[in-house]
Amino acid sequence: MLKGKKILLGITASIAAYKSILLARFLIKEGAEVKVVMTQAAIDFVSPLVLSTLTNNKVLVDISSKDSWANHVMLGRWADVFLIAPLSCNTLAKMAHGQCDNLLLAVYLSSTCPVVVAPAMDEDMWYHPSTKKNIIALKEYGNTIINVGTGDLASGLFGEGRMAEPEDIVLFLFENFFRENVLKNKKALVTAGPTYEQLDPVRFVGNHSSGKMGFALAEALYEKGADVTIVSGTVYQTKKYKGINISKVETAEEMYNACMQLHEESDIEIMAAAVADYKPAEIASEKIKKNQTELTLQLIKTKDILATLGASKKSGQFLAGFALETNNEKEHALNKLKTKNADMIILNSLKDTNAGFGFDTNKVSVFFKDESSVDLELASKKEIAQQIVELIIQKIHV
Repeated sequence: MLKGKKILLGITASIAAYKSILLARFLIKEGAEVKVVMTQAAIDFVSPLVLSTLTNNKVLVDISSKDSWANHVMLGRWADVFLIAPLSCNTLAKMAHGQCDNLLLAVYLSSTCPVVVAPAMDEDMWYHPSTKKNIIALKEYGNTIINVGTGDLASGLFGEGRMAEPEDIVLFLFENFFRENVLKNKKALVTAGPTYEQLDPVRFVGNHSSGKMGFALAEALYEKGADVTIVSGTVYQTKKYKGINISKVETAEEMYNACMQLHEESDIEIMAAAVADYKPAEIASEKIKKNQTELTLQLIKTKDILATLGASKKSGQFLAGFALETNNEKEHALNKLKTKNADMIILNSLKDTNAGFGFDTNKVSVFFKDESSVDLELASKKEIAQQIVELIIQKIHV
């Protein structure tokens, strides 16, 4: 996510400084190079030795030490982002008024890279008028503020003022500074999960789709810069990025209507949901009782979302669908590609081990309208999604 990115992590004197250890760890795990600069007072809260060991870089505290000095100007030019987490109330005030009495502040005032701060303080301090004015000043200077969280505070109170959690800070940096631009200004629609067709007030007809593949595709598109909306059936998946929009539906009819509303403005559409082909002709108003030896259900066809999108596809729109098959897989996939007027069909075979519904891995074959095809070998659904998105990018020549 942050491979090759340079993050300068600033740590100030707050009890939340203990989170900076985990934050540094997460940044490095995502591929970033991390250097740390601390205030002298922050040493009372977190050990420079721990941070230097994690980052494999010397932690800088003082502007000068014996016969050497820390080049604060070059630090601010080295980094892609200067992240101050936690930002104490005291350092916030100093930044707002341009004070420069330590190395961290000297780096801040000379930084040419974006500066992001994650405040941490008690609720009463957070709500004090002077703090609010200082936050406004930092925003006016062009700095980015990560909102505080709500929860248990060091004072024993419960309220606002907690530093954002390390994993949320890492995601914030990626979403706001490091997403790729290859699909920027492109709108993408992805469907995911199963549809449930109601039989009576307590029962439904459904399938085993987990939504993992659809959500992975949505994340891969978003990482490439697209504006993404997921139309999802009932799943346990949650969106990884705040910037991804999600529309929750239950039935095939609801998914159809949601897709139709988004179709006109969508540039890329990937129909990864396992939509019911049939639904009960009638929904019982009361629970169906087990008082008969046999029960016959009359089913009627649902609306074909992929075919409808294909029939109304405009020039420049790219439409992809999934085909989950148990026999004559390639034949059925190619027929679907043609009859639905899709640009891409992704074939899942239930004969493939560890692929398809419920698994974290997948193995697919991808067929294109221009008669080319690609086989993607067994890998995590995240990796498969990234490969599929790369193939789409190649086809639309972004």
